[in-house]
Parts: sequence; C-alpha cells; structure tokens
Amino acid sequence: MSNSSPKPGEKIVVLVDDEFSYIDLLQQLLGEHLDRPVHGFTKPADALRALPGLNVGIIITDYQMPDINGLQFIAAVQKIKPDIPVLMITAYNMTFTDREMAAVPSLKAIVRKPFKWTALAAEVVKYWPDANPPKVIRSGSPFEKA
Repeated sequence: MSNSSPKPGEKIVVLVDDEFSYIDLLQQLLGEHLDRPVHGFTKPADALRALPGLNVGIIITDYQMPDINGLQFIAAVQKIKPDIPVLMITAYNMTFTDREMAAVPSLKAIVRKPFKWTALAAEVVKYWPDANPPKVIRSGSPFEKA
C-alpha cells in the first residue's frame, strides 16, 4: 500500500500497523503533508520481506500487533537494515527496561496515541537519517494546529 512512487534515490517512510484503517489514515495524512512517499503495511512480516528492496528513510511502527510486538519487529528490522531509525506509536502507557531499549538502538522515539499528525511529522524530520529530511507541507487548514 503506497501513496506514490519514490523518485530515483529518494528515501521513503514506512508505516507498520495491523489496523488497516489506521494505516490508511496515517498514510493519507503523512503522504499529503510530507514530501516523501509513504508505504504502509498491515503485517509486520510483509514489511520485513519488502525492506531489502526499499530505500527507507524511517519506519513508524505500532507496538501492539497480533503476531509480534513493536520491539520484536524493530529487532528484526535491525538484522536486515540496522541503520534505519524507527519511531514507535502506541496507545499504551508503558515503559521499557534499559535492557529492552539496549536491544533496539534504532528506536529513536515513542509517540503516544492520540497524537496530531504534525507531532509525528516533526519526529520523522528530527530523526531522518541524512541531511535531506522531508519537508512538511502545511495546508493552512484551521484544524491543523500542532
């Protein structure tokens, strides 16, 4: 599931969440407001299989998913592409041990639901892995306050 095709050499945003409607909404919001393609996956295993063929700038993953949790997914990502930064989104007020966090050094931030797309976009820009982060495109809507 993708909102557009990347230009040659362009890094993309990857979303992973088991809830299709949530992926659809985030993909639409980020796709309209970041100048980068956004690819969504509802199955972590599909995302892991696709990663070697994608030029990924950052991954956004949910924590609570049926097959594996977000930390397990991030650990699997690190084995395939260890340098990709990851943001985790969750509705749960959880804390992780130092040992759990040490196992996933690519996890850069945890964004608690509910959040505004502007907050998530700011984290994407902050942790983008190179000097060419996506630009945030503002629509001017009165509903768009950060």
